[in-house]
Amino acid sequence: MSGGGKLKVEHDSNACVGHGRCYVLAPDVFDEDERGHGVVKQASVHAELAKQARLAAENCPEDAITLRSDDDA
Repeated sequence: MSGGGKLKVEHDSNACVGHGRCYVLAPDVFDEDERGHGVVKQASVHAELAKQARLAAENCPEDAITLRSDDDA
């Protein structure tokens, strides 16, 4: 997952329990739903937003965030 390509952001709503780290650390990529659980705002990101998405994924206690190269099929 390196280089300048886009990153696909996926969020497992079944694994999420609502710690809120994703939307606090990556507010341009994630938002919260009515229960305080994370939801993806932008499913395909690059550059600065990819940095936010990685930070959120690294800090998710439930590992509910998956990042993939947009080139992966």
